Amino acid sequence: MKVVNLDQQDYLTTWEKMKRFNAERKPNTEDELWIVEHPSVFTEGISSKPEHFLLETGVSKIPIVKTDRGGQITYHGPGQLIIYCLIDLKRLGIGVKKIVSLIEQSIMGLLADYQIESHLKEGAPGVYVNGTKIAALGLKVKNGSMYHGLSLNVDMDLSPFAQINPCGYQGLKVTQLSDLTDNVKLKNVANELSQILIKNVTRS
Repeated sequence: MKVVNLDQQDYLTTWEKMKRFNAERKPNTEDELWIVEHPSVFTEGISSKPEHFLLETGVSKIPIVKTDRGGQITYHGPGQLIIYCLIDLKRLGIGVKKIVSLIEQSIMGLLADYQIESHLKEGAPGVYVNGTKIAALGLKVKNGSMYHGLSLNVDMDLSPFAQINPCGYQGLKVTQLSDLTDNVKLKNVANELSQILIKNVTRS
């Protein structure tokens, strides 16, 4: 599996690249993980509801993008690690539930390496620490292959999350790695998590 570091890149640009990559896949195309940060943006999943955006239209200066991924509304911004998972599920012989579990277990494994105890919530994909959300998932599967992926709050401004019901859950609090441990560097976290993901997905 190939790891591609895109640094900071506009959300719409990256989304278009993902869709194009997936559309042009061949049976032997190597799976890829794209590591990226986005400038501030709210993204809405296909099941997102307008009431989960808490400000009146036009009040927020942060753009909102309606996407083709699953899930509700979330926020992306500098200091948040995004890993887009461009994976041929059909070739691996696994389904959506399995890949979601593998991604969640990978994030929990990373947090355990930082001595942070995390947990899941039934019916609410993502990873939580003491009931607060630290990582979100949103996937799209088309023609047996998936794109989009995960976001992990590393060292960022969390205040924009107050403008939404994160992932559609009223009153849900969010946290980040830098508030739970010292000496966190996004580049290091990206390298560690991508290697855990590769290990877990390829051995599935």
